[in-house]
Amino acid sequence: MYEGKIIKFYREKYKLTQEQLGKDICSVTHISKIECGQTTFASEIISLLSKRLGINMEIEVKKLINIKQQIFNWHEAIMIQLFADTEKINSELEQEELIQISEYFNMYELLRARYHLMHNNCQEAFKIIKKIRKIENKLTPYETNLLKHVLGIYFIEKQDYITAIETLKTIQNENYNNPEYYYHLAIAYHTIQSPVMAYYYAEKSHQFFKDMNNYLRVIDAELIMIIQIEDDENNEEILNRFKKLIKSCELCNAPDRKAKVMHDLAYAYYRRRKYDLASMYFKESMSLKEKESPSFLLSLERYIRSSYDGGLLPKDELIQQAENGLRMALNNNQLLFIHMFRLLLYLLKSKEDQYYQYLSNKALPMFTKFGFTHLIERSKKELFNYYFKMKLKEDALELAQLIINT
Repeated sequence: MYEGKIIKFYREKYKLTQEQLGKDICSVTHISKIECGQTTFASEIISLLSKRLGINMEIEVKKLINIKQQIFNWHEAIMIQLFADTEKINSELEQEELIQISEYFNMYELLRARYHLMHNNCQEAFKIIKKIRKIENKLTPYETNLLKHVLGIYFIEKQDYITAIETLKTIQNENYNNPEYYYHLAIAYHTIQSPVMAYYYAEKSHQFFKDMNNYLRVIDAELIMIIQIEDDENNEEILNRFKKLIKSCELCNAPDRKAKVMHDLAYAYYRRRKYDLASMYFKESMSLKEKESPSFLLSLERYIRSSYDGGLLPKDELIQQAENGLRMALNNNQLLFIHMFRLLLYLLKSKEDQYYQYLSNKALPMFTKFGFTHLIERSKKELFNYYFKMKLKEDALELAQLIINT
């Protein structure tokens, strides 16, 4: 089985016809049947064909068989976020030309898409996804569900959380023994402000990561769980849980996780109007993040808002920082943050009319399209207060009705 595929691969690589390869060894018909796996063959024939192709068949068969294990190891490394192993296996697989004839090639391509998503390269990931979807009917049940998982992650990266949820919820557990996707469902539900569902899926992923002894991913899931119950628990207890999670990150030497936890702790302080502590933790979170990344921009926007609300920095300095944020968002085509920093600049420059016009005409429609529930609710309340203040009664009543219905 393997021998025929290998012979065909190297014959085509060296641009030999079946007749040229089989000359003085065997017939064209026999070569064709060997390549298609439709006949038995003598080991002497394979030895002669291998010698003509300049390959050691025993080594090539071992390489082809080993590809399967490498791909599954790569999947596990990606899933549990062993970044060094992920990069090492990726390099090895890129050098392995026989992967093109492996029966696991489609799985490899899907994992390549996920690998690109890990590196925030949505464009390259989508190219692969688009190609795979054209042959979706040829995928195994496992690969079909892996495609759905990768698509769900892609939609999360593109900030289309509603579509991400719709896609991830079609995964069939009986054909896809990988509960990691529960974590991605939790992320999507959290972002659209659905705390019950976010907690439910975060808890399921938490148990999965715990069973795997994957403490970094346990931290990820636990963070999502804490955020969902923040409103229902004792304030001080929640803050202490955040701080314990920061210590766990330090013990695991995980600065990226520490940055996330610090951002959420900062937001907890912001909600409690403790703007000095919020500003401090947002700033510390930014220091641990890659500059110009979406997570950096989010912390920067929050840092500027908390500093503004608390009167902690001069307006000129905050305007300069917001302009830098807008520049970074434009450079990286981050639509959400383009809107957020433009709104922030109108606010800082006391351009009230332009702020609410932009919020109503541009920002809110985008927030609504992609399901940013928190931003939608905040925007509607801001617009209602503005309409009421400006005595635009019809607009205020229409928006009030919409808020009530929502």
